[in-house]
Amino acid sequence: MASEAESLDEVSRLLATLIRLQLPTQADAIRELGRAGLGPKRIAELLGTTPNTVQVALSRAKRKE
Repeated sequence: MASEAESLDEVSRLLATLIRLQLPTQADAIRELGRAGLGPKRIAELLGTTPNTVQVALSRAKRKE
């Protein structure tokens, strides 16, 4: 039986996947997850990318605002 923490992680991953599938690019998904308050490391874990990639996307998004 999965622990509560494992279940919450699974739900987080599923929601991140839904966000990614609904948006045209990974950068858009990163921006949305950043707006939701997630940090670069967590976003990278959820989307299967690197924290550096996330940081670059968040930095570019800030410049466009």
